[in-house]
Amino acid sequence: MAKHRARATSKSGITTVKAIISHPMETGFRKNKATGKKVPAHFIQELTVKHNGKTVLTALFGPAVSKNPLLHFTFKGGKSGDKINISWNDNKDMKDSLTTAIR
Repeated sequence: MAKHRARATSKSGITTVKAIISHPMETGFRKNKATGKKVPAHFIQELTVKHNGKTVLTALFGPAVSKNPLLHFTFKGGKSGDKINISWNDNKDMKDSLTTAIR
């Protein structure tokens, strides 16, 4: 998988987070053109974002979300140097995360 990327900025007490999560997000309905067999489902189920350890966003995903999902959201609070942690797990019980600092 490609590298995950995230950026967080804060202005006037509002923090904006943008992240690209590298994940195949397979629905389980697509067929492999070479073999004709269905590609097994593989998608993110739950994603959590924490600001200095406090949850600011929880999202439930499903197979309808596109490959390498892009997140863009805001929350109140945060200042330069604070940590943002984004973690997720998928339907194959694989887990991953990334951390960035607010600029």
